[in-house]
Amino acid sequence: MTAAMYRLKQGTRALFAFAHPLDTETAQKLLPANLYRLFQRMRRSEQMHSIAVLQALESEGSVPEALALAALLHDVGKICYPMNIIQRSLPVLVKAISPTALISLSQRDPQRFLTRGFAVYVCHPAWGAEMLREADAPVDAVWLVEHHADDSESWQDHHLYSLLKRLQVADDTH
Repeated sequence: MTAAMYRLKQGTRALFAFAHPLDTETAQKLLPANLYRLFQRMRRSEQMHSIAVLQALESEGSVPEALALAALLHDVGKICYPMNIIQRSLPVLVKAISPTALISLSQRDPQRFLTRGFAVYVCHPAWGAEMLREADAPVDAVWLVEHHADDSESWQDHHLYSLLKRLQVADDTH
């Protein structure tokens, strides 16, 4: 599935998230109370996506705690600046046309309507990692959240590389 088709499917799923049941029991069991509170602040569609990412990882076999926490909270940084469907879609389109323009636009004020989506798209991993640090999350989970949108090849020598790769594949397909 092309990236554009995947994002279209993801956008449609977000629009109709209200109509689907949300099973938060797994998240509640896995996450300590302080991290579960962060999970609860995420949009319903992001919670659904995060649970789907975790389920995809579980279908492959054993999921270490850090990877499970990262699966459930990898997009928590998006709660800093709520976005609508247009703000969520524009960065994906711009990235496909010009990754350089995406980076440039992401460095602008996230409080402005037109640039919010770009800032969130690029910065949410760092914002989420900071939230997890403040909540005393395990260091490995923080690292996975912080780097889940990176080019994983740049981390080939890192001890969490295989977990990062698994998280990215599950995130990109669910």
